Amino acid sequence: MAKEIVLDIVKLEAAASKLRAIAHPMRIAIIDLLNEKKKLSVTEIYEYLKIEQAAASHHLNILKSKGVLLSKREGKQIHYSVKASALTEIVQCIDKCNG
Repeated sequence: MAKEIVLDIVKLEAAASKLRAIAHPMRIAIIDLLNEKKKLSVTEIYEYLKIEQAAASHHLNILKSKGVLLSKREGKQIHYSVKASALTEIVQCIDKCNG
């Protein structure tokens, strides 16, 4: 008799949402840059990646809203960093979403 597989749709949707947020070349570049530099301002990010400030802000907002990045105001600037557990949580959720 086959074991019944129970899918947790809420967890699957959360994982899919984070994966969609990450699945863009510029957002992957931002995550990679922040993994290397640990903490950067919007200005530093767009200068490193040679993109427009508006584009950097757009991608950072998507990653932050999906729980992939953290932001912290320091004076007049906001610094971004990778939420250490975010990528691990995605992999674990995908692994555990079925039963």
